[in-house]
Order: sequence, then structure tokens, then C-alpha cells
Amino acid sequence: MHPLRRLACSRWSFLLNIRFNTSSSHMTIMPAWVIDRYGSNSVLRYTKNAAFPIINYPNEVIIQVHAAGLNPIDVSMRGGYGAASMAMKRDPLNVKQSGSEFPLILGRDVSGVIMECGLDVAPVYFKEGDEVWAAIPPWKQGSLAEFVVLSANEVSKKPKCLSHTEAAAIPYVAATAWSALVNTGGLTMDNCAKKRILILGGSGGVGTFSIQMLKAWGAHVTVTCSQNAERLVRGLGADHVVDYTAGPVEGPLRALEKFDLVLDNVGGATESWALGLLKPWCGAKYVTLVTPFLQNTDRLGVADGMLQTGVTVAAKALKHLTKGVHYRWGMFAPNGLALDDISEMVDAGKICAVVEAEFSFSQVPQAMLKVEKGHARGKTVVTVP
Repeated sequence: MHPLRRLACSRWSFLLNIRFNTSSSHMTIMPAWVIDRYGSNSVLRYTKNAAFPIINYPNEVIIQVHAAGLNPIDVSMRGGYGAASMAMKRDPLNVKQSGSEFPLILGRDVSGVIMECGLDVAPVYFKEGDEVWAAIPPWKQGSLAEFVVLSANEVSKKPKCLSHTEAAAIPYVAATAWSALVNTGGLTMDNCAKKRILILGGSGGVGTFSIQMLKAWGAHVTVTCSQNAERLVRGLGADHVVDYTAGPVEGPLRALEKFDLVLDNVGGATESWALGLLKPWCGAKYVTLVTPFLQNTDRLGVADGMLQTGVTVAAKALKHLTKGVHYRWGMFAPNGLALDDISEMVDAGKICAVVEAEFSFSQVPQAMLKVEKGHARGKTVVTVP
């Protein structure tokens, strides 16, 4: 199917600067939860008059949302995190006025049914009525709405064995974990067997997904989490668990055999000692998902923020390279092809959805507060009528 996806989604690239409104829908408004400014949870507003998404490029599809997954980035974006970088991504030529992103719809996971396809989306791969799932890039309108429009190369067929609620718990954390472990960390199904992997912060969405994928690929997985999450992560396949509520985890981890890769979901002070847990001069990598990139661009502006980010990551990479280990940053990247592979793993019983809490569409503010409290044991999902 991969060649078909490439055929379906590549023809439009030469038309990048030309917009096509091919949507045949007569609908112009829809229900959605939006924000009109950045701030606390009070900025969330329900409306029945949100703009209905339209197909502007021939490789796009409109999805009717059945379930939306929430992630910590939704809470951060609600407060304005990454606003400078997202504005540049939405409007590279800076022709729109400041604040043109509003009203903004949050929600980075979607599971639903294709309602309409652009002209370049091959029917052999996607057609109206197909059940699909996707991770929505942060610069696009999200899934806390009745409909959403996405590029076909960001979308994948939903696993047959999952409900929409279960499916909405996976795409964003899966794409993030895939980017960190595969694209940045260099792990694959073929080279992962018997590698020792450490996941710092293993009970959240990215952690619970990563445990399952790595175990399916034959790795030995060590996880840090709280005591009340130990049963969860062991049930997902973790080989060894270190309880951070029992005291600092650095000592117990140093007593273990060194690791081939460390995935850091915690950040902060962990960076100062976590690289010492890697096998030196063996190609071992430390990959952190807690990076200052968006904070730098928010604080310094896009140009200076990117420059500061480049200097920081280069200095850290060089410093640790002299010690025989690799320092890397991992970031979310939309990836429909990866979701194709993950869908197959789910249907094969190798990965399950970890849904901690389910809310109705009228309970979006409560769902957002649940995510904001942290200490997740899986994902929070909103069902959309």
C-alpha cells in the first residue's frame, strides 16, 4: 500500500502555492470547541458556528470526527506555547495579521470516517466512508470539532479491532514515539532485538505506546514511573521498573547494565545524569522529547529562537560525542506511513490502546483539566457525536 500512498499524495507538490477549493459540501458551519485567545481553561468556548473545513489542496481529505484524543501539547497550546513557530508554519510569508489563527480548535488525535476526498487522493487507497485515524500537526485546526481537514499523507486506515474511542488514544503519541525512536534513535523491527532501552517517564501516552512497540520488536525495556503505575507498565511488557516515588532514580539506574538508548519524557535535571547510563562508544543515543525549541522561538522570535536552538543542540551534541554517546532531540512528525505499520501491529495484537479517561463532547473543559493535572496513566479521549 505504501507505493499507492506515494502515488496518491505526491502529484500535488508542484501546485504548492496554488489553492483549490474543491469541496462540494454545502455545509458552512459546524459545532466545535474553540479558543479566541490564549490563556487558562476559561478561554475554551463551545460554538455551533465554527467554520466548516474545506479542501484547499487536491491531496486533502475531510474527516467526520468520531473521537478526539487530548495530549499535553493541547494544554500548552491553549496557553500560547509555540505560537510564534505555529504562526510561521501557517503563514510563511507573514501576510496575515497577528491573531489570525483564532478561533483555534485544539485536539491532536482523530479517529473518524472520511467524508470527502480531494482530486488527487486515489480511491484505491482512501474513499468516502473509510474509517481512518490520524495525528494532527499542531499548526492545523484540531479534532475538537465535528469535522477536520488533513493531508492524505497524514492519514491512515484505522485498526479494524479498535473502536473510534480506542483508536483516538494512539496516533499522536505513536507518531511522536516513532519520530524519537525510529527516525532519531535509529531503532527498527530488525535491529531492536535484545537492545536495552530506558524510558524515563513511562506511564504517559508516549511511554505506554513505546513500551509496547519496543517489546514487540524484541527489546529489553526499563521504565521509571510511580509505584501506582507499575502494574500498568508491567502489564504492557516492561521488563524492569524503577519507582521514582521511592527516591531519586539515578542510583538504582546506575546499578543496572548500561543502555543502548534512553528516551527521556521527563527533562529537567535528568539530562545531567541520564547520558551516563549509556554504553560508551557503541553508538548509544539519548533522545529527549523535552526541548526548548518552541520556548526559544516564543521568547526570542522565530529567527533568533532557531539560531539559539541550533547553537544549544550543537554544543550539547559535541560535548557528549567526546564521551562516546549521542545526544539528540526528538519531536513530533506527522507520518501516515508509520501509522499504517502501527495499525498492522494493533490488529496483530501487539499494541493495545491505553485509555485512562473518556469524556463526552460537552465535557471538553473537564477533559482538558484532567490532562493539565498530569501524572497520566494513558490517554484522555473525547467522544464526538
